[in-house]
Amino acid sequence: MESQARIVIVGGGIMGAGLAYHLAEEGAKDILLIEKGELTSGSTWHAAGQCPNLVGNYNLAKIHECSIALYSQLERLTGQAVGWHGCGSIRFALTERDLDWFRYLRGIADNVGYHMEIIDVEQIRKLNPFINTNGVLAGAWTANDGHADPSGLTQAMARGARENGARIVRNNRVTEINSLPGGEWEVVTGNGTVIAETVVNAAGCFARQVAQMVGADLPISNIQHHYLVSGDVPELIEREVEIPVTRDPWASSYIRQEQKSGLIGIYEQQGITEAWQPDGLPPWQSDSELFSDDLDRLMPWLGRAMERMPIFEPAGIKRIVNGAISHSPDGLPLLGPVAGLRNFWLCCGSSFGIAQGAGCGKYLAQWILHGDSEINMTGFDPRRFGVFADVDYMRARGRQDYGMTYATVPPGEELPAARKLRKSPLYDKLRAGGCVFTETFGWERPKWFSTDGREEEYSFRHNNVFELVRDECLAVRERVGILDLSGFAKYDVTGPDAEKLLDRLCANRLPKPGRIALTHLLSENGRIGGEVTVTRLGDESFYVLSAAGAELRDLDHLQQGVRPGEQVRIDNVTDRRGVLVLAGPHARDVLARVTDAPLDNQAFPWLSGMEIEIAGVPVRALRVNYVGELGWELHPLMEHMETLHDALLEAGAEYGIRNFGLYAVNSLRLEKAYRGWGAELTNEVTLIDADMERFIKFDKGDFTGREATLNQGDRELQLIYFSLDSGDADVQGGEPIFAGENYVGVTTSGGYGHYVRQSLGFGYVPPALAEPGAALTVEVLGRRRQISLLAGPVHDPANERLRA
Repeated sequence: MESQARIVIVGGGIMGAGLAYHLAEEGAKDILLIEKGELTSGSTWHAAGQCPNLVGNYNLAKIHECSIALYSQLERLTGQAVGWHGCGSIRFALTERDLDWFRYLRGIADNVGYHMEIIDVEQIRKLNPFINTNGVLAGAWTANDGHADPSGLTQAMARGARENGARIVRNNRVTEINSLPGGEWEVVTGNGTVIAETVVNAAGCFARQVAQMVGADLPISNIQHHYLVSGDVPELIEREVEIPVTRDPWASSYIRQEQKSGLIGIYEQQGITEAWQPDGLPPWQSDSELFSDDLDRLMPWLGRAMERMPIFEPAGIKRIVNGAISHSPDGLPLLGPVAGLRNFWLCCGSSFGIAQGAGCGKYLAQWILHGDSEINMTGFDPRRFGVFADVDYMRARGRQDYGMTYATVPPGEELPAARKLRKSPLYDKLRAGGCVFTETFGWERPKWFSTDGREEEYSFRHNNVFELVRDECLAVRERVGILDLSGFAKYDVTGPDAEKLLDRLCANRLPKPGRIALTHLLSENGRIGGEVTVTRLGDESFYVLSAAGAELRDLDHLQQGVRPGEQVRIDNVTDRRGVLVLAGPHARDVLARVTDAPLDNQAFPWLSGMEIEIAGVPVRALRVNYVGELGWELHPLMEHMETLHDALLEAGAEYGIRNFGLYAVNSLRLEKAYRGWGAELTNEVTLIDADMERFIKFDKGDFTGREATLNQGDRELQLIYFSLDSGDADVQGGEPIFAGENYVGVTTSGGYGHYVRQSLGFGYVPPALAEPGAALTVEVLGRRRQISLLAGPVHDPANERLRA
């Protein structure tokens, strides 16, 4: 075996082979894939080979479509048989909520480019005359779906990788991975040692053990999953056309034809069992391992599946497969860097590895080789999980994800497993006041406040908390509101070279002492990697803030940006400091009652920050906020949060102060046309695409991404800000934008602006269609809605309130 490689991939299942194939396709040289057994000998070989297009995540749908498009032609490209069956599939809608979800997914299908239509029960029966449609309202028909032989797919992509120069070594286990002083990795195997620039963990069910070799761990649970194959079914023997795959939420099952037999895969919702108890880690000698079947725990879902497809029951059960499948806590694969490590990547954690293997490989290969991917990778970045995602978390969330495989989860619905991991000191007090929480990066954060005891009826449309969110928004716009945003990521960046580091990383000019700047962290390609606010507390002292979900990602930006010899200290103080947002026309009046610090515009102007004493406690007070009103972000030590909160509530009582949550924040930020990180601002676009040129200061000298931004040329897409005509639903993100009947763009986020009484949103379209007067529509839940392009914020476009 060679002693050097540019990229070493650990693991030869569908994910590792898919990555090797696309790295080679992208022109990468010196790729080495190492597999401890035979290719596919982990969880790939026993998979049922399902390849559906229909998923509820816009970027994940692109991954699925990439895989399916390749699999259907892979045999022609490589000469390796893959057993592709393009039979299509149908997913059942049992409720009106399911139907709304289908309408949303049809928009994603238009964007991504796969065929989907919502069909009635009669059409379902024409496609599958043997199906029992009791309780079914409609079906989502995706004609290009199918299934394939997992081993064949893997071998075909491995062959394609080899033909393009990649090397594959089998029956050779990686035993150690060590970092070297020069930045390379020493990969120790049973057959020798390889020095690699980059290592990718694609080890499937073994991914945790491989991560532990470099001092990390992964939030992955290996869950046992059964599928059953029947004996021959006479009705299928006599039929020439294969029936579509059926996915049924009532039976929590997929049901399809397997040659002339039937196949049923069950996602049981109770009794879910992890593989390899008690620690969930497979033994290294485990190859092609199956577990004893347990039909008792599959009831009643197996009975329901047989009821759905009655022709299967007389055929009996010929074979039962019970193998392990990896599940991440949120059901999305882990694609990207490991926090705190250079050039160590993940390509694992996929519970639909066959459907996702090729697509994951393609877009991760782009990121590894070129620094960015053509799709938004934020939702797949492994750094979306922090130390809070411990063993108990991963097990609880993994089981929950497995059991919810065929559930429809509408916007806003929060799942219960592994909650209350990171809480501010105000959690119990806010909960007693009716706070309903949302979870971000482990933090429990206020979402909305139930002032009358009502519970949210989750929907894709305006629901029963619409008016309560409106009241929170009006309180902020007309009086004063208070919000606990302690989940913000916070860093102290200090030292003689702190300014040099930040100036090199930031596209905007750094602020002067006592001032605040909004700035962006770019890739070398000029793509948007992060958005931060920088407060300069002193000549060598900066306070940097970013989104809660970007805590580890932006910490990597800062730490990995330090050059040898530079004197910079970076402290992650996220858990040390809380945040209270005080905003509204009376914010100054309330604050003045609890501090002696001058708060007028001359002493404390907009976009300035300083240490002051409030209610007897020291606070970093920043005159900035994300809701577009006169106000402050107040950053005390966590132990002072209750004192500060109580004092502000008492002082604000006469002004009608009110708690508000993140539902209201979304409404308020849309009225101000504030872009959202991970939605409008992603690795897919530049600041120029996002209409954010004012935050680029080319004259300040060199910074990461400067040359690429200067040389961008004509942009292909441009961000638009718009309102919609009347309706009972708003843009979620991922809906198609049309010019006439031509699909021309995609929405990124939206919601209802309660103060301006308009449905608002953002999206990307070609620049020629971003001009005022362009005739555009967007499809929201199956209905075409007229877009009115907006030239600027619909609320306070001159920032008079912020400067008040």
